[in-house]
Amino acid sequence: MTITFTKNKCLHQGASAFIVILVGLAYGINPSCVLPKLFDFKVESTDLSNSFRSIMGLYFGLAAYWIIGIIKHEAWKGATLSNILFMGGLAFGRIISLVIDGIPSYTYLFGLIAEVFAMIWGIYNLRYLLFNNNQHLFWTTDIT
Repeated sequence: MTITFTKNKCLHQGASAFIVILVGLAYGINPSCVLPKLFDFKVESTDLSNSFRSIMGLYFGLAAYWIIGIIKHEAWKGATLSNILFMGGLAFGRIISLVIDGIPSYTYLFGLIAEVFAMIWGIYNLRYLLFNNNQHLFWTTDIT
């Protein structure tokens, strides 16, 4: 029996988890110091710091679920769907802001492009699973 691991289908989850953890750290470690360097606003209240640390926790929780989806094939489908909805929701909000508020900074535009890319990549992987006889995307077993 030969087991072949297919890494490219897990790459979406791994890349998303890595990036979301980094963004979560930027938001939550020291919001009053880090965020003004990245964005055009200051974090001057305890409530705003608390909000950004809550976002950090949310990002960490989702990233953990995506990592579980890499490790446990039973969780991959749900993790991928949550990733699609997360990235799509962020992109949708940014598009609404783009229409209502105008063109944002390059940082936010890059975020929009990355979120749309991650959403489409996730949809592609999910469709691959659904339209290929529900085969696992992680390994194939050949009896030789």
